[in-house]
Amino acid sequence: MTKKWFRIGMVSVFILSLALRFWGLERFNTLVFDEVYFAKFGNNYLTHTPFFNAHPPLSQYMIGIGIWIGSHIPFGHDTVNGLTGSLRSPWTYRWFNAFTGSFIPLVVAAIAYQLSYRRSFALLAGLFTACDGIFLVESRYALSNIYIVIFGLLGHWFLLLALDNQNRRRSFWLVFAGIAFGASVGTKWNGLWFLSGAYLIWVAAWAIHLIHSFLNSKLFFASSSSKEAGGRGQEVEVSTYSLSSQTPLQNLTQLNIFQMLFYLGIIPALIYSIIWIPHLQLDKTYGFIAVHQQILKFHLQLGGNSPNVHPYCAAWYKWPLMTRPMAYYYQTAKSITEPLPVMGPPLPVGAGQVIYDVHAMGNPFLWWFGVAAMLFLVGMLVSQAVIPWVKEKRFSVPATLSVDTWIALYLVINYAANLLPWVKVTRCVFIYHYMCAVVFVFLAIAWFVDQCLRSYYQQLRALGVTITFIILAAFIFWMPVYLGLPLSPHDYKLRMWFNSWI
Repeated sequence: MTKKWFRIGMVSVFILSLALRFWGLERFNTLVFDEVYFAKFGNNYLTHTPFFNAHPPLSQYMIGIGIWIGSHIPFGHDTVNGLTGSLRSPWTYRWFNAFTGSFIPLVVAAIAYQLSYRRSFALLAGLFTACDGIFLVESRYALSNIYIVIFGLLGHWFLLLALDNQNRRRSFWLVFAGIAFGASVGTKWNGLWFLSGAYLIWVAAWAIHLIHSFLNSKLFFASSSSKEAGGRGQEVEVSTYSLSSQTPLQNLTQLNIFQMLFYLGIIPALIYSIIWIPHLQLDKTYGFIAVHQQILKFHLQLGGNSPNVHPYCAAWYKWPLMTRPMAYYYQTAKSITEPLPVMGPPLPVGAGQVIYDVHAMGNPFLWWFGVAAMLFLVGMLVSQAVIPWVKEKRFSVPATLSVDTWIALYLVINYAANLLPWVKVTRCVFIYHYMCAVVFVFLAIAWFVDQCLRSYYQQLRALGVTITFIILAAFIFWMPVYLGLPLSPHDYKLRMWFNSWI
């Protein structure tokens, strides 16, 4: 793919993301789902109203900044309400999230390119991310999860840029990586998993390096002994196989423990602490330590992960296959010409001829294909370790891992880092908590499709085209429930494939 067409493709992806997020942004003149918290909290900072915040405050700062800017722009004020505590247009408390969320596909594409220097992989990663439903929904309302994701992804991108440079330029990007990771945690605590993924891939790189060094020295002594004794060497081999292509991940062992602790330890902690200053100055009820104790107490009291606590509670193992998405908004009307319903219960069953539903659900085929691609990467990694052992009864470590092996390690480790910590969480959790992990699923399926499209085999190229077409078609098919467009009861049921989706 030429640089020109790559740029055209990425600009098109960004325009698509921007258009879908801003189109009909004022459609529901109310507070949708957790806007009852985050939009109000953002406005509270502008009105200097003290309040308890059950999460770190960065996303509410961002929403508040958006409200302030939006209130001074001479458009977007056709509808207003006072639900945030001030008379505001829905556009004012939603536009900044829509704008920020539009950049997530670009950041995912940037990570893909930095991992492999393949424009086709990067374009597919950006396109697939732009074709997901839950990211579209979360970006169109004053919610916080897109900030966790974009700051966490920026942290990873800056880290990859740092690995691709030396000396001062490396330090420059490492500082920005630390700031971004700190901002992710400063949005919600689970932003910490992005940072843990960076540490885990660094540990994995050092483990591979040390194992290779150990086996190399063992092979050296074994070879020396064999020459002296005239016998056979030990059944340990270090492959010298390497590829000419590179990835910044190969430079992970150039970072020592002190650099990691400073740039990806002290700096994120410092940024996280600074983020709290405006909130603690506004609400002096609790100090820095006490407010964290109160937040932890709040989350521990949310109850078990059961529908009895909340109808849309979904344990972590339900997320990958998307067995329990959730409705952020659901109302019915008698006809499409009626004013959009914003408050009160839906009409009785059978009375509503038009359904307005905003469903926080991913693109089903993107998620399902992505999970399959992630399992394929896991199998690829396991096979590279197991096959030499089974066939030749020896343990082999390549002197230089291939680029695709590094990509597989990076994606699998970061996916696990963002998913597995939820295994031990007993409070009620929801599908949107999977957003930090599922971005690596998007990268996995983009990598798989790119491999297919670059294959010499026509069948594999056809498979790559087919997967891409299905993902795009699915996005269009489910778009009405992402955007809250009016649907007939029949069309609504047509999109709710399983009872657990409703």
